[in-house]
Amino acid sequence: MQNPSNILIADDHSVVRQGASMILKQAFENVNVVHAEIFSKVLEHLRTQTFHFIVLDIAIPEGSGVKMIELIRAIQPDVKILIFSAYEEEIYAMRYLKAGANGYLNKLSSEDEFKLAFLAMINNEGYASDNIKAKLAEQHNKKQTNNPIEMLSNREFEIARLLVNGDGNLEIGNKLKLQNSTVSTYKTRIFEKLSVNSVVGLISVFKAYDLTA
Repeated sequence: MQNPSNILIADDHSVVRQGASMILKQAFENVNVVHAEIFSKVLEHLRTQTFHFIVLDIAIPEGSGVKMIELIRAIQPDVKILIFSAYEEEIYAMRYLKAGANGYLNKLSSEDEFKLAFLAMINNEGYASDNIKAKLAEQHNKKQTNNPIEMLSNREFEIARLLVNGDGNLEIGNKLKLQNSTVSTYKTRIFEKLSVNSVVGLISVFKAYDLTA
């Protein structure tokens, strides 16, 4: 890095934040790292100082799925966002990259891959694993998907994930700030798209495609 760069690491696990911070400070010069353990802190930091990069965990408390990308860019449109998550790469990476994230990296990745992801973003390039690049190319060639879950919108997918995780309509409404009737409407739409009539059936579809909630 030629100039000092501010990096915000957003993750509720201190070990992850400290580890990522150490790698970045060892790999690049003039790095200033700020930590956030909940999403409201992310927004608070963004309103008070400028960041060049954000390392963001999907499962950060108070987070709202892909909506987080929109909320971040509403405050700082040019910040580069690296999603750093343990969630299933083949489904989550596609959604977050399409939503505007600059890169997606699984937490099982090596230190070298973490550095490569940052180098790619520094060079104004997106970052995805070879597996995701191959999947993107395959989808571009086929222009269709055999995975019914990919028919769900981002909001439908978030609600489906919470249903599979055991949350009820009221809990989902509270987490996503939606009215109970709105959650019920989404739930009906999800069931129709996936041709299931219960949460048990929904769980079966997720398991069939090796997805974790």
